[in-house]
Amino acid sequence: MSAVQHDDQGLAALADIKKSDSLSEKHSDIDHEFDEVHDGLEFPTDEERATLRRVPDSLPWNAYLISVVEFAERFSFYGSSVVFTNFIQRPLPPGSKTGAAGLHGQAGALGMGQRASTGLTTFYQFWCYVTPLLGAYIADAHWGRYKTICWAAIGAFSVALIVTGFGTGLFKANISPLVAEQYKRTKQFVITTKSGERVIVDPALTALRVYMYFYLLINIGALVGQIGMTYAEKFQGFYLAYTLPTIIFFLCPIILYIGRNKYSRTPPTGSVLATAIKLWTYAARGKVSWNPVRTYKNLSAPGFWENAKPSKVIGEKPIWMNFDDQWVDEVRRGFKACTVFLCFPLYWLTYNQLNNNLTSQAATMTLNGLPNDVLSNLDPLALIILIPICDLFIYPALRRFGINFSALKKITAGFMTGAASMVWAATLQHYIYKTNPCGYAASECEIGVSPLNVWIQSGSYILIAISEILASITGLEYAFTKAPKNMRSLVMGFFLFMSALSSALGEAFVSLSADPLLVWNYGVMGVLAFLTGIIFWFSVRDLDAKEDELNNLAVGHLGVEAPHHSEKA
Repeated sequence: MSAVQHDDQGLAALADIKKSDSLSEKHSDIDHEFDEVHDGLEFPTDEERATLRRVPDSLPWNAYLISVVEFAERFSFYGSSVVFTNFIQRPLPPGSKTGAAGLHGQAGALGMGQRASTGLTTFYQFWCYVTPLLGAYIADAHWGRYKTICWAAIGAFSVALIVTGFGTGLFKANISPLVAEQYKRTKQFVITTKSGERVIVDPALTALRVYMYFYLLINIGALVGQIGMTYAEKFQGFYLAYTLPTIIFFLCPIILYIGRNKYSRTPPTGSVLATAIKLWTYAARGKVSWNPVRTYKNLSAPGFWENAKPSKVIGEKPIWMNFDDQWVDEVRRGFKACTVFLCFPLYWLTYNQLNNNLTSQAATMTLNGLPNDVLSNLDPLALIILIPICDLFIYPALRRFGINFSALKKITAGFMTGAASMVWAATLQHYIYKTNPCGYAASECEIGVSPLNVWIQSGSYILIAISEILASITGLEYAFTKAPKNMRSLVMGFFLFMSALSSALGEAFVSLSADPLLVWNYGVMGVLAFLTGIIFWFSVRDLDAKEDELNNLAVGHLGVEAPHHSEKA
């Protein structure tokens, strides 16, 4: 409880600072440009960054308003997609014209089987997370995040999978950077709490808090949508399960319009991606050879980006080099973040079991009248409970005890927790086969189900929820804080694209999504996540040691003349 009290004291002290300009700027070891967002703040020295406890800042109200937009979008997305598995896999119940099956039946429509349902839902996940790359490009280069989201809201009204996926792509690449951009401070600063303790207010922790509660709203939308729509399909039919999410989604353009003049909006800056690619190509000149080992060493060398800085260019600069050295540092940081995300497809394999194979597994257990796709709601329910616990109790307590549970350490722990969830599922599947009257043909058994109660599945869902807090939420924060300001949607789109790659990779494992191979299915996913977590940590531990250095880079400038003077703050 003391951790919460100290964080509250920090926020109270911060409120006093915002009401007063009495603080004088003190000398820091990092260059800071003066602006209205950071004026009057005391910046920490290297010694203070190493010794003082860190706290997040308070959040602006418009960040919560944008999170409500995400609530409506996720209600629509999950409310409609949660019923896909039954709609595709199971046949139309006898005597039903809508797919409804009543209290003790299984809702269904197409009757294509588990393998087909897993393949189609996996493709849907792939499509929805490929399109954010397009949405990111449109926002960063042409329309801006706000306008792109508004057009995405219109596009996602369609219930067709392709159109929904396209609308989702434009929406997802931009909604999370937009919500975090409502908090404008980017530099650490020092405050004194009511108890007299000096602490550092860390924008990275504030971004994490933004995404914690952003993710909370996502899962409230998912929980309400999924529970409501699973009962709608079971007792009324699929028409209602698709109509209600469409109606709720209508809230998105309304809320966006109401707050249109209050949001902090970053304007598009043209084809930033093209400039970044030209910069990388320029830096890579003479460093690529037929020897892959030599090429890797050259491209990963510490000084790879230095010779591409405008100040190091001898003679006339290329016409596209309209940026300063600091922007090169930001692009380098963004590229490093993207390499961090390359391991995520194997993590998402564990998460993707939620709405296909684990839903089908539930149907082979004793349900006692519960729809088989309701159990997947334990994941968002666990997140709704655990996110505030982590933000208000666990993370502050770790900081008070001097434990640096950094972003990359959290992601590594997320991989391991995801692997543990698959071990739980594989073990449960083994006992389902042992106790089902049809043995290893449990999914197609017509004479009965396993006597094992479906609530035994809870462990898998709770472990996946914990892994999301550690890996997924932290990934959002990492993508936002490490990207150049004018490339945030692109880096976020790349992070989301990893989920698309995971879905494409998942298609290769569809053959395991059927009896009698389901134990192997969960086991393979768990082993892959575990091994990837180990490889991930050993590949990023040096980067983890530079976390503060990366978070405190000077602001870069693109397309405009950089400021001529930057003082020590």
